[in-house]
Amino acid sequence: MRCVIARFPFDLTKSGVLASMKGIKPEPITGESVLIGRRHYPAKQVGVVITRQDPRDFTSGEVTRAMTRLGFTCRGIQEPTRESATAVRALTPLQTASALLGSPAPAPLGL
Repeated sequence: MRCVIARFPFDLTKSGVLASMKGIKPEPITGESVLIGRRHYPAKQVGVVITRQDPRDFTSGEVTRAMTRLGFTCRGIQEPTRESATAVRALTPLQTASALLGSPAPAPLGL
């Protein structure tokens, strides 16, 4: 399938992308990602491998559009997981009110 990435046309196939990404270790995901095989790769890493261009030359959106058209599963920016959301310390009602009023929050008692 013909895809345009960074203003250049590429003839990509699903099997060709699978072969290109074989043996490549995924980098940490900070934005959009592509599921290739059983691994999630950052969209920019996939773009670099399949186009051999500098990652500044294209957007992750161009790569995810092309990979979606080829039948790969793509994810947007990762949202916080439930575990990380519960790890955030909840404010007391007094601290919440102080924050809403713009004054510094009082220190918790006993510290």
